[in-house]
Amino acid sequence: MELRTLRYFVAVAEELHFGRAAARLHMSQPPLSRAIKRLESDLGSPLLHRSAAGVTLTPAGATLLDEARALLDRAERVRARVAAAAGTATLTVGMLADGSDRGATRLAAAFRRRHPGVEIRIRETDLTDPTCGLRAGLVDLALTRAPFDETGLNVYELRTDPVGAVLCADDPLARRDRLALADLADRRWFRFPDGTDPLWQAYWNGGEPREGPVVRAVQECVQAVLWNGTVGIAPLGHDLPGRLAVVPLADMAPSRVVVAANEADANPLIHSFARIATAAYRD
Repeated sequence: MELRTLRYFVAVAEELHFGRAAARLHMSQPPLSRAIKRLESDLGSPLLHRSAAGVTLTPAGATLLDEARALLDRAERVRARVAAAAGTATLTVGMLADGSDRGATRLAAAFRRRHPGVEIRIRETDLTDPTCGLRAGLVDLALTRAPFDETGLNVYELRTDPVGAVLCADDPLARRDRLALADLADRRWFRFPDGTDPLWQAYWNGGEPREGPVVRAVQECVQAVLWNGTVGIAPLGHDLPGRLAVVPLADMAPSRVVVAANEADANPLIHSFARIATAAYRD
């Protein structure tokens, strides 16, 4: 059994859906299905029940899931120890400024327990590059938010956060329980500099071209609202000054917290980081 095939199986077993597992693995569904069938043939036992209602594990599949997780975990530890012995046990992680994220706090603790010999360097970036320097080679991983151009990247979704419109607390719309983007159509919005990833720009502008001050950092966004009455968007639950209010937006897709890495980077610590992050953000 190859470790790659075991990773395929674990993805299907955890998602209980071939389509979602294929998306998680950044591959198409037919080769994933063929790999699982070959694994079943090699083991001489069905691992999954497939039906119109979905996918479930057989007793053999449940046993293999436990063993596969343990084997993959062991393989990651071996690779990490080899990397440490070779003097390459360092990862640079790019982050958008968000020190209050409890998921990131849990991730830091979990990674330190799993890989105590690995040095993590944090590079905090502004809002103009959602990949936090990943494409420029400044970081090994990006702990960030989507959407952005994912070409050439492996992107793992960790969590989704509903978002709301950031308004001055004395704004008449701030008294609403919920807003729609149409309610804000005539307002000025903060926006990012020219050259910013178009998918990223469009999301934070509610999918429409906007007029308003150009900002680069979270604090610049906050000040644009305080000083100019500009509209912004932020994930619900973030700490903001008392003079600001966040009203949920009913027709905005949630903001996706993700970890991203370059597809061509074979550093085993990167895969381990992504696995630990997925578990830490799920807790």
